[in-house]
Amino acid sequence: MLWVATSVLALGFLVALEIAARRYGVPGPITDQAREVVFAPRSGTVLYAGMALVMVVLGWRQRFIAVGAAIGIDLVFWLVRWAVGAEMMYGNGALLVTLACAVIAVTRRTGRDRALLLKGVSLALLLVAGRKTGYTWLLITSKTRPMVLDQYVATADHALGNPSWVAGRIVEATGTVGFRVLEFVYIQLAVMAVVVALYQLRNVAAERRFPRHHLVRTFLAIGLLGPGIYMLFPVVGPIFAFGGDGGHWAVADLWPHTPTQVGTPQPMPFDGVTPRNCMPSLHTAWATAIFIHSRKGPWALRIAGVLWLVATLGATLGFGYHYGADIIAGIVFTVTIETALRAYDRGWDRPGIRLVVHGAVVFAALLTSYRYLSVEMATYPWVFGPLLVLSVASVVYGYVRTTRQWERTAAPVELPRPRREREPELV
Repeated sequence: MLWVATSVLALGFLVALEIAARRYGVPGPITDQAREVVFAPRSGTVLYAGMALVMVVLGWRQRFIAVGAAIGIDLVFWLVRWAVGAEMMYGNGALLVTLACAVIAVTRRTGRDRALLLKGVSLALLLVAGRKTGYTWLLITSKTRPMVLDQYVATADHALGNPSWVAGRIVEATGTVGFRVLEFVYIQLAVMAVVVALYQLRNVAAERRFPRHHLVRTFLAIGLLGPGIYMLFPVVGPIFAFGGDGGHWAVADLWPHTPTQVGTPQPMPFDGVTPRNCMPSLHTAWATAIFIHSRKGPWALRIAGVLWLVATLGATLGFGYHYGADIIAGIVFTVTIETALRAYDRGWDRPGIRLVVHGAVVFAALLTSYRYLSVEMATYPWVFGPLLVLSVASVVYGYVRTTRQWERTAAPVELPRPRREREPELV
């Protein structure tokens, strides 16, 4: 019933976004996704990552067949596009194989096998649809929020030492190599998420069930709730509001060499194209989720989770896409969502409720302080800077302490084996 309800809500949300996108003269997520069945996709990597989520429910023989079919279809599409001079891209084969698995589940499977395969297909399509939904939602933020609050966030960022300006100069000093590495990590974040998810779901085919909690759930929850905050707190980022990419809409061309001066911030108009997608930083939120879920993996996966988080933070700040205040909000946002999902699975005990409420209060306090106390934060950085760090640390510490307590109570208790009685003597 939960999967049915989730599917119905997701479909209704996609239809609403499709209608909203049509009002602005662009195709919505449903049309955009249907187009990729035949035409060149935007990202073939994401389509193959989605197909990988379907394959966790298949046996090895079926996996080889699925991969072979996807590659064969892509080769045919590639030859046709090359012959007619169309745009070259791969991924159609992966999408068609995923849709074929849905058809097979409905027509050839029954009972638990059907439900299991449909869950795999749903995860794959939700991952792909989430990316399409994001494009449409970002368009809506740029059209419906003509005023942005970048001056407030930039002023509040003085309490943290203007980390975006510092990181921007560091990335600039690393040259092309540093830029390309960070760009790869930033763009391929979903691929790393699928790698961690595949490790967590590696036993689905054998056990014939999905684990209760895994990374894909957290990823989708972040993508569903985060864009709503964009509408409440529209921010475009320092490279647009204070850098050359903002054109004549920017306050001045200051980023990353000249930090902003502390003054009286006010809402500022901005163009109808740039997404208002800074507060909170969802790239940071997703990278934090990858880091959390990679902690239970082998050492290579744990190291990759750390590197991906560090590189994502460097990219979001160093490319001028986010302020330090966005990063802090993104971490609190993720930890609160992760706690809520785990508490829901356990049945909402007191520690879980307390930590979710604490995280929500801290997140709301951060956004409120950025909006109404930004001047005070910039004026007294040695007071508000540590307070910001401590607020995030309190949420992270509460999460670590609570989850360890949950793991101790959930761990199986090993009872001592009964001692074997000596054989009674004959009388």
